[in-house]
Amino acid sequence: MENDWKLKLRYGKIKTPYKHFTLIANGFVEDLTEGFECPKGNAYMGIKIWAESEDEASDLIQSISQQIGFIITGNIEIFKTEPVQPPGENPSGYDIQFTPF
Repeated sequence: MENDWKLKLRYGKIKTPYKHFTLIANGFVEDLTEGFECPKGNAYMGIKIWAESEDEASDLIQSISQQIGFIITGNIEIFKTEPVQPPGENPSGYDIQFTPF
């Protein structure tokens, strides 16, 4: 079953120190690295993150955004959400999306 990991996580058969968050940051797109697309200018960046805390998730989005060419200029909103991908062995981010405005 494809989502078997969700049941195992819910019932403690998969152990992880991480919680799942979705973060949205207000910022500015510069030259994005290969694999990401958004016109240059103001945009929101959304990302799903596995991290131990909201602080760690915030640090992770800031690090990832710098690596891919997005400058956070405003607030970072953090929401505890249901995961789409299973946790890994380290804090991680996935499903990065941009919405220009």
